[in-house]
Amino acid sequence: MKKILALAGVLVMTGCASVSGEKMQPVAVTTVFENKEIAGLGCTLTNDTGSWFLTSPASVTVHKSTGDLAIDCKKDSFVGNATAVSKSNGAVWGNILIGGGIGYIVDRNTGAGFDYPATIVVNLRQIEAPLKPVATNETSVKVN
Repeated sequence: MKKILALAGVLVMTGCASVSGEKMQPVAVTTVFENKEIAGLGCTLTNDTGSWFLTSPASVTVHKSTGDLAIDCKKDSFVGNATAVSKSNGAVWGNILIGGGIGYIVDRNTGAGFDYPATIVVNLRQIEAPLKPVATNETSVKVN
């Protein structure tokens, strides 16, 4: 009987993403314009648990969530954005089968049962640079 209980305990623990999975995940961001990598863009990654910043190409460790990860990058005349979809990982499904609803709720709330893609490519578009004011040597004259 003790062996059966021990085996059941091990099965429950291996199925629970909140125990066996990580709540943080590294993601790499690359910025591309017309099939060429463009470096040096400032990127903000945001989900419902926080915001992280990097200069492309680079990696950052984000807090996992069930919410998607929004990526916004810009520098000079380049801008781009992408969305990394949060997908459930295998541990969360094992938890549903073995542990039931309570473990799934814990995994969902901590983000441990969900993953983002490891690499995110942000396709850039070029925007028109704002016009700079032109200095003139003219002086205004008040006429009465």
